[in-house]
Amino acid sequence: MQRFVLLLIFITFQATASSVGEGINLDIGTPPVVVVKHSLAQRASRLVRFYEPGIIGLGDDGMVKLRDGSRLTLVQRQIAEKLIDQENPDRNSLIYALAEAHGGKTAEPAARAAQIRRWKEQFHSGWWLQDAQGNWRQKP
Repeated sequence: MQRFVLLLIFITFQATASSVGEGINLDIGTPPVVVVKHSLAQRASRLVRFYEPGIIGLGDDGMVKLRDGSRLTLVQRQIAEKLIDQENPDRNSLIYALAEAHGGKTAEPAARAAQIRRWKEQFHSGWWLQDAQGNWRQKP
């Protein structure tokens, strides 16, 4: 019981520390957020195989996009497209779950902006990012 109380105190402290200045706590541990983050984490290693050579990248809207499929075989392209088709709805679900945990639909724009910022920060050097005009560049 004592460990559980300490865990709750730690989670509360983290939530307070993470939300200061942003208004949106991206590390909140509500069940919907945890479930979606788990789904995203399960897929991450498969996406890396396509991020590394620049086949897919991160769109300005925070969604994963096919950047250059010309070097792929038909089967590889189908795999990449299937991963993207699974990833993007989960990314939107995460944003909706974060917004719900912060007051509902009115928090969605702030949750989306904060999460997109985090995804861009977490993106590795050399991976491709899309700007607001649709141009692709490698992250320095």
